[in-house]
Amino acid sequence: MPALRLLGRKWLAASDDLVFPSIFELLFRFVWLVLIALVVEVLYPITWQCQSNGWHGGSFVRLYLCGTLALQACLLLLLAALAQQSARGTITETDARKLVSPLLLLKVFLVLPEVALNVMGTMWMFCEVIECTVSDKFSSIVIQSIVLFNWVQLGLTVFGLFMVFDPLGSVSYGDMQDTPNQVRHHRKVTGLWSRRFRWAFCWLKRDEHGKEAFQQVAALLSALFRSTDLVPSDVVAGCVLLRVRQKRETREMRRIQMLNDEEPIYTTDVNKVFSETPPWMNLDDALHYLRLSIAAYGWPYVLYRHCFTGFCKLARHLTCCCCRPKNSIVTDDNCCLCHFAGVKYMSKLSADDIIFASFNNRVFELPFCVIADHDRESIVVAVRGSISLRDIFTDFTAGSEKFEADGLPEDTAAHKGMSMGAAKMLRRLTPILERSFAQFPHYDLILTGHSLGAGVAVLVALKLRPKYPHLKVYAFSTPAGLISREAARFTETFVMTIGVGDDLVMRLSVHSIENLRTKVIQTIHATKLPKYRIMLNGFGYALFGVPARDLESTWRRPEDLEANNSDDSDALLVQGVSTVSAEAALVSRNVFARRFSSARLFTAGRILHIVRRKRMGIEKNEADEEKKVRTQEPSYEMRWACPEDFMELQVMPRMLLDHLPENVHRTIQTVIEEKHSYRVTQVV
Repeated sequence: MPALRLLGRKWLAASDDLVFPSIFELLFRFVWLVLIALVVEVLYPITWQCQSNGWHGGSFVRLYLCGTLALQACLLLLLAALAQQSARGTITETDARKLVSPLLLLKVFLVLPEVALNVMGTMWMFCEVIECTVSDKFSSIVIQSIVLFNWVQLGLTVFGLFMVFDPLGSVSYGDMQDTPNQVRHHRKVTGLWSRRFRWAFCWLKRDEHGKEAFQQVAALLSALFRSTDLVPSDVVAGCVLLRVRQKRETREMRRIQMLNDEEPIYTTDVNKVFSETPPWMNLDDALHYLRLSIAAYGWPYVLYRHCFTGFCKLARHLTCCCCRPKNSIVTDDNCCLCHFAGVKYMSKLSADDIIFASFNNRVFELPFCVIADHDRESIVVAVRGSISLRDIFTDFTAGSEKFEADGLPEDTAAHKGMSMGAAKMLRRLTPILERSFAQFPHYDLILTGHSLGAGVAVLVALKLRPKYPHLKVYAFSTPAGLISREAARFTETFVMTIGVGDDLVMRLSVHSIENLRTKVIQTIHATKLPKYRIMLNGFGYALFGVPARDLESTWRRPEDLEANNSDDSDALLVQGVSTVSAEAALVSRNVFARRFSSARLFTAGRILHIVRRKRMGIEKNEADEEKKVRTQEPSYEMRWACPEDFMELQVMPRMLLDHLPENVHRTIQTVIEEKHSYRVTQVV
């Protein structure tokens, strides 16, 4: 940061991204240099005896050998200088790396003699144009290997240039600010992303709303990183730094709580948590309906959970193609009803209990099942979560649009992709529910889903509630950017939402991504470490966690982090960063402005947040006795949270794992088992 400028344009790489590539290439070229030096020592005397069709074969071969040897030596020195210069300074101190561009330009120009020498080597060893036979087998293998590896390396160089090429790299920063030119630039970026989607996901264009989804997601990506000079490696480094920053803030909060002797927010007492809730809000029913939500994922989830035995588990539930009934309750499944087989296997229900199952998966259209749950006397609508690329585009059509339902405020807004998915689902669901309740008039209506399915289930419930006022929703890992705040408060009486730990999706919204972008830039300006050190630390953090010493030693002035916590600041505080470029400072002052989200959206329902219990420290001389006591303590603690608690993205090791449905199921099941088996304690 800022992006590297070379040959008159901006590239998707920075001047401090070349440390590891340069060292990696340097090691390979050092091996080549040693091998070619050995070959020169063996073959150089023999080349004086080579002749070929008017060509002085010996001179040709000597030119190739000596030229390759000299070029490898020059490239070794150049790569060492490039790695050393690229490692200088912090991410924003570009003046310390001012020699990187000319060194890189020199390396690009050296590609020309390298190609010429490789052509000569190919003519000698593979084309038999030069009659200069190499009798030494080792030398012959070395030369052939070096020629082949050089072609591979040149191919990788071209591929690397393609990957870091920015089609809009010639745009100046004057065109990226909030001016009429900036709007034109935004349209260019949106069009570029849209063309990329149409090319990469061409099969989605056949969907009714495929092109609209491409345009919406392209506009989102363009808006999120507009007027920033971040490259992909800056985002990765910023997330590593943000992990350190968030752990530091968590430690400070715990220290303050201990000093103030505050009562803990979370508790292991399940009875206390549910003491003031309606009877239908309980973990046993939640676990039951979560199993039905998972069943809606069909056969892909069975194979995911049982990689080697999944087919065997599905086999006895499959239907022969020729035996399939004409008026089937299943639509848009394959000839053997594989999805239906997956639903039956995971739900442990018979085919007679499944009233209807639609597996039609398009952009803005989700599969769902309607089930007659006789044990709990309810009609259950289970909506499938994200499992395909089409679902991803539905997820990322994250703009807000007006959402109307009886009982909601007039200005209610909802997630556009999920709102359109709910509207499409309602058209098919309404007549099925009418037939179901005609058959089971005394049954209740339950909607359930995980992830994207949870969000759509909530919106469908809001539409159905006037007709079915006693319906209930069990939502698991519901996305954060779902519905307006007043509407979310309205759903607390009939929606129970359960989230686990550091779930990424429960914190994922346009608002939180914009805040993440801002905090990434803040932490990049606040750090005193070069990027290569940050990347190395990131590998260490992934394996061993963040050490306490890094919580303070990573920053120039740790106190500035607290000053930068507000996302409504007018300017980025970069005191002490004397070498930040003028362009980077100009960009950083404008990233705080909202550019895409017209309304803040929240998670719906009454939210039960379950986290892993933090173990207390023990004294060394009492370790054996205390360890025995700890095994009898609950593994999880919980509390009723509010939607505002999930407005900030947390960079945590388990943020993806905590979203997976099997981990949510395991967590709730463990809490229920420990409720009956272990002595309930409260952490003080």
